[in-house]
Amino acid sequence: MNLKIKATELRADILTLIHHARTGHTGGDMSVIDILTVLYYKHMDVRPENIKDPEHDRFVLSKGHSAEALYCVLADLKFFPKADLDNYSCYGSKYIGHPNNKVNGVEMNTGSLGHGLAVATGMALAGRMDKRDYRVYAVMGDGEMAEGSVWEAIMAAGHYKLDNLTAFVDRNRLQISGSTETVMSQDSQEKRWEAFGWNVLSIAGNDIDAIDAAVTLAKHTKGKPTVIIANTTKGCGISYMENKPVWHHRVPTEEEFAQGIKELEQRRAQYE
Repeated sequence: MNLKIKATELRADILTLIHHARTGHTGGDMSVIDILTVLYYKHMDVRPENIKDPEHDRFVLSKGHSAEALYCVLADLKFFPKADLDNYSCYGSKYIGHPNNKVNGVEMNTGSLGHGLAVATGMALAGRMDKRDYRVYAVMGDGEMAEGSVWEAIMAAGHYKLDNLTAFVDRNRLQISGSTETVMSQDSQEKRWEAFGWNVLSIAGNDIDAIDAAVTLAKHTKGKPTVIIANTTKGCGISYMENKPVWHHRVPTEEEFAQGIKELEQRRAQYE
């Protein structure tokens, strides 16, 4: 499978979903989708047919406001019919604006920032105690790193040397109120995680090949958990969204939607 094409197709699915529902965290969806593509379509052993098997790999989207990206991946992989997303964010729908574990394929409810890595750490520790081979992956936003509970989880995972755990930081440097460095400065992420006993990899976070190589390295790292600092671009793939804080939560107009789809079609053609 050409993962660059797949990620581009998923961007179009996300844009269409948000345009139809008239709600969504568009910029963060676009920055994180390359990570989800590499994990779900190449590295993780999780499928509709094994989701109830205790050996399946676990994924936690701690930055739960990017639920649209996760839902589009799960629908594409047939965890549920794509037509279900016609009800996204409608009254009474289980497809709400943050991951909901009533949805097949969603491991835990997320969106209250700072919880995802703690739960993922517990999953990884449980896997070790139960002598299971599954791996656990968690994706956080960089704005989320201001939560104290994140650092408790980082400390615990380092202490227990959970080498079956891989965390990602979607380091797009923007959050709802502006630059992360203005709201709560956090450089150097790399030095901070290293001090807690993690294997630290820093990559171009929208580069499919770089993500693939980093996840492969994480799988082969023993004796410590791995964090991948994914230096991404918020709104990546659609020119008028890139590095614009307003696209943290904004719905495209008809003209913007048409332009975005056109740009993604052109992007896809480059990968064929």
